[in-house]
Amino acid sequence: MPAPLYDALRALADSRPLRLDMPGHHGEPLPRGFPWPSGIDFTENGATGDLFGEEPDEIQQAERLWAERLGFDACLFLTGGSTQGIHTGLALLAGAGGAAAIDRGSHRSVYHALALLDLTPTFLPRPWLAGEGVAGPIPPETVEETLNARPDIKTVCITSPTYYGVLSDIPAIAAVCHAHGAKLMVDGAHGAHLPFLGYEGYQAADVVVMSAHKTLPVPGQAALLFANDVPLSELQRWGAVYGTSSPSYVLMAALDAARGYMEGEGAARYRETVRLVEKLRGRWPALRERDGLALDPTRLVLTSPDGFALGSALRARGAYPEMADAGHVVSILTCADGPGQFARLERLLKEAGPTGPGAPVPPPPEAPEAVLTPRQALFAPRVCLPLADCAGRIAAGQIAPYPPGVPVIAPGERIEKKHLAYLREIGYNRDRTDIIAEGRDGEGGPGHEADYRHH
Repeated sequence: MPAPLYDALRALADSRPLRLDMPGHHGEPLPRGFPWPSGIDFTENGATGDLFGEEPDEIQQAERLWAERLGFDACLFLTGGSTQGIHTGLALLAGAGGAAAIDRGSHRSVYHALALLDLTPTFLPRPWLAGEGVAGPIPPETVEETLNARPDIKTVCITSPTYYGVLSDIPAIAAVCHAHGAKLMVDGAHGAHLPFLGYEGYQAADVVVMSAHKTLPVPGQAALLFANDVPLSELQRWGAVYGTSSPSYVLMAALDAARGYMEGEGAARYRETVRLVEKLRGRWPALRERDGLALDPTRLVLTSPDGFALGSALRARGAYPEMADAGHVVSILTCADGPGQFARLERLLKEAGPTGPGAPVPPPPEAPEAVLTPRQALFAPRVCLPLADCAGRIAAGQIAPYPPGVPVIAPGERIEKKHLAYLREIGYNRDRTDIIAEGRDGEGGPGHEADYRHH
């Protein structure tokens, strides 16, 4: 399959140009045999295109191929990970100083974007799945109720899939949003592989961010921003605000080459991964699909009465899962994993144990009172105190144990005794946290606005 950007860079590198610009390696191998494809690591030199430029070039050709393959009007390559895309997308859809409906289980980059854009969130709660011990999908009805109560909200942001592979019904949620004149943004950081397995749900959203590096064969930080009914020039405009003016051509070329690979061999290998994961789910206690619960077919979430012990036992045997919590061990399995890797994992599971029903985890308590906006919380002076001493204080950052993978306390919310009791009950292993320092008003909150600027 064509890979216009990678092919152009490879041809330029093969011509052995005299490189008098950055990067400083000038295409030569790096010291001590450091493995980096320096040959195609260029900058904007008139022959390589411009990520944020107006003129059509190989970068835009490569982006267009991605957009067409996934069913979007426009695509922007990101070299700052999905964080760059989250900030870009929310700036594009929500602007500054307004309101947005936000999945409470959002990545911290969403919370940072709320602060930087001075957006006031209304959080969308997720139902608690007691049997699985994880937070479930966001019901379209919850979005409907929120937009009915807050007609001023015109931007909704959700995460799908979650870290545990839980998928929300994006088309149904998008239909609700559009009926209310709102736009839907999806953090699909863990879902870049899904369209190559036939999943079309993302196409219903207005903006989607994907961390290609999480599930596709590309280097870290390589990500993608997709949009419908938005010109590429607008993606470029806001992408340039949050991205470096010296984007990595290696990362962009890797995105280009990966799409070509996924059009053929990569998709076939991913279908094999789905088959192998399904077999493992059938032989070992794991999260499985059921009515009302759709899952990423490649995410293996094993359950255990002691997930931390199982995770440690696997690591001691040379296997490194993505994450372990009290009742689960999460593994990201991709097209890079074949029968040999799966057989090895199963042998190690037989040695490691224990697997079985997950440790019971109670649902998180009701969300705390929001005292400060995310922006006020981010810029306020802060101190670090023992968590046990924080009742009545205002959180400066997220307190988000796994599970539930949803902030029990979000920035700007008041920490109450019931939240501290819940954290103790689930074995939360951090004994200190950042809270807002007392302001000059003496109330444990912010002082005058000038204090923030000075700090």
